[in-house]
Amino acid sequence: MDALPPLRALQIFDTLGRSRSLAEAAQRLQITPGAISQQIRLLEQALDASLTFKDGKRLRLTEAGLRFHESCARAFEQLREAQAELQRSKNQHNLSLSALPSLLTAWLAPLVFAWQDSHYPDLTIQFHGSHSEPAGELEDIDFRITYGDNATPGPNALALYTDSVVPVCSPALIAPAQGLRHPRELLRYPLLATDWRPKFTSPPSWRDWFAAYLQQAGDAAPEPVSHRIFTLSHMAIEAAVESQGLALAQCSMIGREVADGRLVIPFRLALPLPWPYVLTWKPSAFDRPHCRAFHRWLAARGRQQEELNRQMLAGAN
Repeated sequence: MDALPPLRALQIFDTLGRSRSLAEAAQRLQITPGAISQQIRLLEQALDASLTFKDGKRLRLTEAGLRFHESCARAFEQLREAQAELQRSKNQHNLSLSALPSLLTAWLAPLVFAWQDSHYPDLTIQFHGSHSEPAGELEDIDFRITYGDNATPGPNALALYTDSVVPVCSPALIAPAQGLRHPRELLRYPLLATDWRPKFTSPPSWRDWFAAYLQQAGDAAPEPVSHRIFTLSHMAIEAAVESQGLALAQCSMIGREVADGRLVIPFRLALPLPWPYVLTWKPSAFDRPHCRAFHRWLAARGRQQEELNRQMLAGAN
């Protein structure tokens, strides 16, 4: 016989066979017990066989029903395996990456572009800029980079690097004839602030920076006031490039701007962030060779970043 029984009826019968009662099967399927009974009758008619019987108030499988359910269960398991294999095949040339928006824009994406061009030009990479953490295996995110106080410790988490902030501004903001000889002179200019609260612990503030710098010189720290406050770090950096003020910028996010002269570092004192950036991943990502390669590369790149920060500060004027 070439004709197969109705697929929906088979699915319901398979669920019924794995349940302890008709009510439990109905709850699993989110349908009524009456709808289950109707589908079972359709299946019995299609097979011309009795699959269930009433035992008091319980609905049980007959001997024929038990044998048929074993075959159904194997068939559906094979279908699930085939579906999973198909999904794995579809993902063979994909990589999904989530990161905090500013980190993604100013640090991660340019590095990933270069890695992709050099090693996996045919790889499709999905970039997700988000402040929300993915829901593990339930979400289609292979790798996530977040700030340390929001990361969940565990075997699938790795501290990448601890960033630092340093004052930066456009060279056009400060007249060359004036220069800057003392940190207090920064107070003549707008101070751009970054505030990540309440989602994350904010980076060091201007108040923190002045206190640390002037404490070294035995001087009293002023009370700086910021009238331009950004929730995204890269927005403060962009405003500094546009001569809108001085920003306390994260070193990892300003390498290109400092190298090409769009930003200068008037004073070298850098303050570390309270937490590192952390890479997390879902274990199934490692089933794909390119994801394993990406993990190795990014871990190494994170280890390099703090040294690159030190080199940039050592070369600052």
